[in-house]
Amino acid sequence: MTTYTEEEPLDLLGVGIGPFNLSLAALADGVPGLRTAFLEQRAGFRWHPGMMIESATLQVPFLADLVSLIDPTSPWSFLNYLRTRERLFPFYFAERFHILRAEYDAYCRWVSEELPSCRFGYRVDTVRWDAARDAFEVDFTRVGADGAEEGVGRLFARNVVLGVGTAPHVPAPLRPLAEDAAAPVWHSAHYLAHRAELLAADHVTVVGSGQSGAEVFLDLLRHRPAGREGLAWMARTPAFAPMEYSKLGLEHFTPDYTRYFHGLAEPVRDQLVPRQWQLHKGISAETLGEIHDELYRRSFDGGWPDVTLTPGLEVRTVEQSGGRLDLCVTHAQQGAEGRLATDAVVLATGYTERSVEHLIASVLPHIRGDLAGRPRIDESYRLVVDQAIGGSVFVQNAERHTHGVGAPDLGLAAWRSAVILNALTGEQTYPLPSQTAFTTFGLGASGRASEPTSAHLGDVRVG
Repeated sequence: MTTYTEEEPLDLLGVGIGPFNLSLAALADGVPGLRTAFLEQRAGFRWHPGMMIESATLQVPFLADLVSLIDPTSPWSFLNYLRTRERLFPFYFAERFHILRAEYDAYCRWVSEELPSCRFGYRVDTVRWDAARDAFEVDFTRVGADGAEEGVGRLFARNVVLGVGTAPHVPAPLRPLAEDAAAPVWHSAHYLAHRAELLAADHVTVVGSGQSGAEVFLDLLRHRPAGREGLAWMARTPAFAPMEYSKLGLEHFTPDYTRYFHGLAEPVRDQLVPRQWQLHKGISAETLGEIHDELYRRSFDGGWPDVTLTPGLEVRTVEQSGGRLDLCVTHAQQGAEGRLATDAVVLATGYTERSVEHLIASVLPHIRGDLAGRPRIDESYRLVVDQAIGGSVFVQNAERHTHGVGAPDLGLAAWRSAVILNALTGEQTYPLPSQTAFTTFGLGASGRASEPTSAHLGDVRVG
């Protein structure tokens, strides 16, 4: 097994190459003299491959690419990607403001393959602070396309950024079966890999009321015979509700609102996030319309499709019985309990942030925590650490509790990357707009956050 070490510290090392760190890599490429590297253990860029349903589109406009909302002249813009592929005129005539998800994935893959700072097949194992070098010591393992370990190495970086993404969330009652390879219970993240098995099952239940659940349900519905659909769709929410997509409502995904949210007291922020679920957990009105249209077409002959749509249900337990799955469910509004027999289950139950504690174990004791024990994250997306750590640890899409519902939104990716780079360089490397919303959030002329106060900054250690 080979060993590799690069002694000269990088200015910034990224862990993970998803859309957010890829955005940062693309904008960092335009900063003269900045030395960066972004490491990813996979063999190449892949974005939600299990949900790459043929007709699925992004829920944000194509301008929410990796760079355009900060630097539309960047060579890494989506429009320049089309230019390099000689597809600008076809795109112009297609009149697509919301592009296909597969096209966004192809665009990101192009950027990741062209950027010299992106290194695939590198699994980061540990990140430690080396006081003597005044840099982070990053150990990694080279991984082949087949997953075999081929070598180890070490890099040094004055600053790091964690962008390891999210992992499928499975509710506790469903975990035993979801982890059983023989059980027909799969998270929507793996939908396409099991679509053939789901279409062959006599009855399929989809659990979850978000966009993923709606897309899976619609895809199954379109591919199953009329009158013999054998589908159930259930969710805990009181309705299959549309996502808030009004123009003023979307201003919650602006830098103005992000700054405003960051300046609120911690208890207020914690109360706000669950109340704003329709900003990010609802379903696009277009998808809801397509579902209703498909169901309506299947009623032309006077019959009703063999489909059950029930909101307000929560799955309590799941058991295998007689070759089928037996779901025990409760209805909160009725205070009632029932059972549903099905042959397969798709869990569109969302995602959770991947833990990085094993990567930064030695840094954990130095990270300041909030009143709930979560990491404090400053306005520039840096973990708040004590003076023993001389470098910055930035985070991507791990700050919903401090920056609000826009944390996972692709439309804020370029802006967050610019904020990080400006903090890194200590200057306005990328000029940022002073105002981004017509709405004034809170008292004042803009959504800018006030200076933090002790009302929302605890002094608890995370580790």
